[in-house]
Amino acid sequence: MAFLTRLGALLRSAWPWLRIPFWLVMGLLFGFLLPYTLILNARLQDRFNDLVFAVPTRVYARPLLLEPGRAMTPAALELELTFAGYTPEGGGKVQGSYSKNGSRFVIASHGYSGPDGGELPHRIRVALGNGQVTSVVDDTNNKEIKSIHLDPARIATFYGAAQEERRIVRLDNVPPLLVQGLQAVEDRDFKNHIGLDFSAIARASFANLRAGHTVQGGSTLTQQLVRNLFLDRSQNMLRKVNEAILSLLMEAHYPKSRILEAYVNEVFLGQQGNQAVHGFAAGAEFFFGRRLEDLRPQEIALLIGLVKGPSYYDPRRYPDRALARRNLVLQQFNETGLLDDAKMKAAQASPLGIAANAQLPHNRFPAFMQLVRAQITADFDEAALRDGSFSVFTTLDPAAQLYTEQAILTTTKALGKRGAAAQAAAVVTDTADGSVLAMVGSREPGEQGFNRALDARRPIGSLVKPLVYLVALAQPSKWSLASIVDDSPINMRQPDGTPWTPQNDDRQIHGQVPMLDALVHSWNLATVNLGMQVGVAKIKGFLESFGLQNVNPSPSLLLGAVDLSPFQVAQLYEYIAADGHALPLVAVRGVVDAKGQTIKRYQVKGGEGEYQTATRLTTWAMQQVVNSGTAAAIGNSGLSWLHAAGKTGTSDSQRDSWFAGFTGEHLAVVWMGRDDNKPTGLYGATGSMRIWQELFRKLPTRPLSPTLGEGLEMAFVDPQSGKRTDPSCEGARQFPFASGYVPESEEGCFWQRIKGIFGSGDAEPAPAVPSNPTD
Repeated sequence: MAFLTRLGALLRSAWPWLRIPFWLVMGLLFGFLLPYTLILNARLQDRFNDLVFAVPTRVYARPLLLEPGRAMTPAALELELTFAGYTPEGGGKVQGSYSKNGSRFVIASHGYSGPDGGELPHRIRVALGNGQVTSVVDDTNNKEIKSIHLDPARIATFYGAAQEERRIVRLDNVPPLLVQGLQAVEDRDFKNHIGLDFSAIARASFANLRAGHTVQGGSTLTQQLVRNLFLDRSQNMLRKVNEAILSLLMEAHYPKSRILEAYVNEVFLGQQGNQAVHGFAAGAEFFFGRRLEDLRPQEIALLIGLVKGPSYYDPRRYPDRALARRNLVLQQFNETGLLDDAKMKAAQASPLGIAANAQLPHNRFPAFMQLVRAQITADFDEAALRDGSFSVFTTLDPAAQLYTEQAILTTTKALGKRGAAAQAAAVVTDTADGSVLAMVGSREPGEQGFNRALDARRPIGSLVKPLVYLVALAQPSKWSLASIVDDSPINMRQPDGTPWTPQNDDRQIHGQVPMLDALVHSWNLATVNLGMQVGVAKIKGFLESFGLQNVNPSPSLLLGAVDLSPFQVAQLYEYIAADGHALPLVAVRGVVDAKGQTIKRYQVKGGEGEYQTATRLTTWAMQQVVNSGTAAAIGNSGLSWLHAAGKTGTSDSQRDSWFAGFTGEHLAVVWMGRDDNKPTGLYGATGSMRIWQELFRKLPTRPLSPTLGEGLEMAFVDPQSGKRTDPSCEGARQFPFASGYVPESEEGCFWQRIKGIFGSGDAEPAPAVPSNPTD
């Protein structure tokens, strides 16, 4: 009591001197510091309460279907797995890994959720043989699996102005070693302090004073998070005061678990171009090409080590620094009991293990992504795609895309000067449902800018001919592949009054020829004469039924005087490849929101099928183009087993080289030409067709059936008269006909010989076709 009395007397005597400082402090406290703290508190709560990290929309390839009988090669499967982020490390025992033994694979999948359902994680054994999957077996119970999908590769991200790559994880899904190791290295007293660790600050200050420069930091994880979320990197007193106040407020408002989860997802770990890498999950993909859950202790240690200085310890630029930092972190793991001696030494002895090709998913396939964006923006605006945390599942087939890019590079290089001056574009689709599996808009893979596959409209040349013949064959009472057409000179005036005198590429006149031969050898004069009889307006209308506009109304249309993009050509040829079903070409399968709910599904609804008999006749004729016509190089090569149907195309003066061809599973349309529209010196068969061949040497696919389709029947015909004849007659050839439309009038061998003696008055037989036809 006496002490209090003496203290009161002392204060009363000192008050005259303390009064002014006291009121100054009170004024500062209540007039500035308290309101300022309230302002910071409001800012903190607004930011942190709404801290749902803006995850940009992710874009995925199609899930890989594995089932017995599906076309697949070991090289293609390994390419698919690698592109989807699978690694041989783990040997198929941990998720996201695989092992390979010849044509046998063990794959541990991640599982996924998509618009068509999804798959749980599985460990499977896949056996391949004869270019297809022979078996799929569940490795855990040894039971055969009818079909299974592997999780799709992420191929792109829809970004806004801030190019920050995040892959959000919840704290429960973070490896325990990372959670505990982060605290052991960066903030050992995290669970106990109030946002500021005064003992750590004192230790760091003493160490720095003794060293004469900064050697140790005393900031907590909370302070680091505050800096990342609210503050700049300046070093001044006001920033330090703000950091301290915000850290105290954050600890007062939020539990440690939420602060730690925010830190795990927010921490800056590196830079890829103009993309900032935020969060340990994104860092795992960026440096190791794997998911955070699959990382080993030494990899977790490296990511934690990078927190101190992502640029200084960048393992790609400064591997020695990164290795030393990682091993120091591993030692700290050992000191805090997280790793025993043996595990620490094994981890320290391991290499950095940075994946050479690991990178953040970015718009690797700009041409394909342009199509995706065009098809999806009808339902989602840019803001929704940028900030909606959506997952867009596309139709892209990584193997088809990468093999197409490689085929273009290989072929253009092999063509020398002609290839060096030319550009190229290609579209690959699924013949069954119109899915766009690959799109290349430039000879340089990944080149941003002009997308020639979508936007370059060039004359298609002879690619129009199968469509001309299809329209004719849709009238089976008038036309068949055995019908005689006139390959003779043409001299006419077009609607604009200009004269038009087309010629055959071989500069020959072939006279009266079967329609089949005219298409197989791409004879211009026969095609024009046929098209004029069928009606240019009818052919124009057929093309416009596919959505084409301003189709050339003149007879030159019959020889391909219509400017189309490779994508538009693919739409036309998809009709033939899909057996007469009009299928829209789609690049998007569905959209899933952040909760895994499907909010949009894009389903292809094909028509019932039109002119299927005519389409099957056209397909058979196009197979003969590959067997013995302008695309005979395919039939004479190791690809003859595909029984492919195809057509070459060359525009005037060899400015554009085209090829369109399909198997039982894939359609590919390829264009080559120069951006300045100068001649390339390439025909369809010497340019684009070579790219097509290079693609299908690697792409797993099913062959096209060489047998007649339903509704067709074969019959022997005299090719000079188009009439039915006996198989034993000289020159008799088999042609397919629409059932019920086989010519009834037969011409026996006797009358054929009589005509041979006295002359029939018919045109002379066609001369031999040049040995190297081009178009």
